[in-house]
Amino acid sequence: MTRNEEERGGGEEEAQPDDVVWLLRLYVAGQTPNSIKAFANLKKICEEHLKGRYKIEVIDLLENPQLAKGDQILAVPTLVRELPPPVRKIVGDLSRTEQVLVGLDLRPAPRGV
Repeated sequence: MTRNEEERGGGEEEAQPDDVVWLLRLYVAGQTPNSIKAFANLKKICEEHLKGRYKIEVIDLLENPQLAKGDQILAVPTLVRELPPPVRKIVGDLSRTEQVLVGLDLRPAPRGV
């Protein structure tokens, strides 16, 4: 993972009329184990659930601390879903896949929650 790394999901899925490219920003603070784990978990989730329809921007706040203000980042790693609206934020290493999917609106919340 490199500073301001951008990746676009590959894949040959047929585009649906309502398909939109998901813009996801992952805020990290250097190459910490949690940052590396968060990126790997995010990449896996995107490949499984958004193949061909996502863009990941990794923003290293050690190199660009001023960028934390715009998205009101208070902890790292933090994932911000910019598109599609509404903006969503998830803090942590993204290892709890089910919670990440619910947080990103890729899966409905379990009943009774």
